[in-house]
Amino acid sequence: MSRFALALLCAFTALPAAAAESAGGLNGAALSPLWVVPFAGILLSIALMPVTAPGFWHHHFGKTTAFWAFALLVPLTLNFGLGVTAREVAHTLLAEYLPFIILLFALFTVSGGLHVRGNLRGSAWQNTRLLALGTLLASVMGTTGASMLLIRPLLRANDNRRYRAHVVVFFIFLVANIGGALTPLGDPPLFLGFLKGVDFFWTAKAMLLPTLIATALLLAMFYALDRWFWRLEGGEAALPDPTPDSPAGIDGKVNFLLLGAIIGFVLLSGIWKPDLEIVVYGTPLALQNLVRDAGLLAIAWASWRLTPRRTRAANHFSFAPIIEVAKLFAGIFITITPAIAMLRAGSDGVLAPLVAAVGGADGRPNDAIYFWLTGALSSFLDNAPTYLIFFNLAGGDAAALTGPLATTLVAISAGAVFMGANTYIGNAPNFMVKSIAESRGVRMPSFFGYLGWSLLVLGPIYGLLTLVFFV
Repeated sequence: MSRFALALLCAFTALPAAAAESAGGLNGAALSPLWVVPFAGILLSIALMPVTAPGFWHHHFGKTTAFWAFALLVPLTLNFGLGVTAREVAHTLLAEYLPFIILLFALFTVSGGLHVRGNLRGSAWQNTRLLALGTLLASVMGTTGASMLLIRPLLRANDNRRYRAHVVVFFIFLVANIGGALTPLGDPPLFLGFLKGVDFFWTAKAMLLPTLIATALLLAMFYALDRWFWRLEGGEAALPDPTPDSPAGIDGKVNFLLLGAIIGFVLLSGIWKPDLEIVVYGTPLALQNLVRDAGLLAIAWASWRLTPRRTRAANHFSFAPIIEVAKLFAGIFITITPAIAMLRAGSDGVLAPLVAAVGGADGRPNDAIYFWLTGALSSFLDNAPTYLIFFNLAGGDAAALTGPLATTLVAISAGAVFMGANTYIGNAPNFMVKSIAESRGVRMPSFFGYLGWSLLVLGPIYGLLTLVFFV
């Protein structure tokens, strides 16, 4: 690995310093494709190493992420100087990464303080209702929060079923992915769009119909399939129930109020414009955003103090998952910087072929290609940076993308959020849900088995959405 880093360093340092603009930023038109190597490296590591080297990844994902980050930062400093590097890193971390991870941290902490107790009977109708509830909650408390809240009750409800894997597969489709398409709180890509200037309520209005169609089709397909399996198992008398039915209830209800407070602070940052800011290393930080982030951290602290320890213990709550996400996304946000600069250069940069591929003959964006390309990458890479890449590829102007180019942003948003369901590694909750299900004795499909499910079930839905909205 050290030899590779040295070779990469030598290749980078041979590049011209003309890529540094007079304003201290990076000129994407003058950057070599080699500057994308660290970004590609970290994404491929995230995609492949949990599958090919799970033991190494579990113990060394932080070191792997740091390696790729320094594989960019060291050549960047040698080529353009410490000042340019410091300004780029400051802008990335302060203006984009910290607001992003603070929201995830607040949602993770608050949702982890809600515990659904009791047990229900896992019939086709009851399972469909739970999936519908989770899909609805995902846009309010995030796909991770809704998944962690409901996956254990769903597994308890079905712990006497012989065929359970399909229940978890559809849970991943709906609750861990598609359900998060209606607000910036729902899925990380959409919050990145909000940070770039997309109105909070625009997402719900623009994404409502595609989300309703996809959700209705999936729930109908699930009900029919689960009812068939239920009859195949013998119905009520299938197997003895290890957790007999008991009244359902929710502990940690104070966290519902705190979820409302999270929504309030996010909305405040989009509505309140005091026109006050501070500048740190050339990065302006607006007062409303600082207030939002401070409020979100205060809410997370309040949730931790006000939620009884037994409630979090019942959820097997730990900060380990959010710490892993924080480390990985720090590396992603740093290494994606050159790629975004190249995209901003448009047809003048090395990514000109990609820019040409997503454009139509009339010069307007080809929405169908945006949908499928964003979705294809979101299936195997992380959907948040994928969204950011195509958002910038489409011009990066929130006013235009929510105005005359609105269908293009819908295509990007739907591709990133919906097709994150295609593989276990497409979205963070997918693998978490799989791991929890397997720990409860569910035989989940393999990586390629799950991919087969998604191609068979989701593929026709994507084709329908393309015909209805993007052609």
